[in-house]
Amino acid sequence: MNQEKIGKFIAECRKSKQITQSELAEQLGVTDRSVSNWENGKNMPDLSLFKPLCEILAITINELLSGEKINKNDYQEKLEENIINTINYSNKKLEQKNQLIGFILLFFGIVISLLGLMAFHPDTHACSFCIVIGIMLSTIGFYKLIKSKSYFKNLFLLVLFFVGYTTMFLVFDYVGVKYSKRPPIFSTTITTIDDTIYYDTFFYDVVRCNKNEKQETFKIIKNQKHDDETILNICE
Repeated sequence: MNQEKIGKFIAECRKSKQITQSELAEQLGVTDRSVSNWENGKNMPDLSLFKPLCEILAITINELLSGEKINKNDYQEKLEENIINTINYSNKKLEQKNQLIGFILLFFGIVISLLGLMAFHPDTHACSFCIVIGIMLSTIGFYKLIKSKSYFKNLFLLVLFFVGYTTMFLVFDYVGVKYSKRPPIFSTTITTIDDTIYYDTFFYDVVRCNKNEKQETFKIIKNQKHDDETILNICE
């Protein structure tokens, strides 16, 4: 579909009818700028405007999509060609829209995840909630950006992205506990015993000894059930 050719054809037909861009825009319920963009070949009219636009310009939709007047002998051939071009154009526009949505979701997913890390304390549910929401949005955004026609390849790339992105936060969380002495982000339960706090996570457990004191320490232990006595003994 040659947008530039179609745009010039719209301009020629409009001028032959002695209609200004403003008048055409008013009759179609669009802005002057929209008509100008059509005629400059920057974009195409919306599909819903094809019929009223053709009625105003006294042309057929087939001629509009061809960007020229069509002889009767060539009408059927041009019609089939324009149907294919219109389908391809619609698919391309849909793909561009999905890519835009994908980039937006990916961007906001990353922003929300980072916001959760910076704005909330690690041992609050708000922090982990923001990160989980961010991961979900980013994964959906990445899915919309995948262009492969293979279902299994798309699924593989999606799982790979999700696992890789999630692992990055899990590793960051582990490093933060081990070297930065801070509570784990992804704890399922938190148990407080005097000045000791026990964090149960999916892959390991953390015991926070001497909370908010100079001797405060974070000890990483195996992920298993621990009673209160065992937890207190770890801090001794």
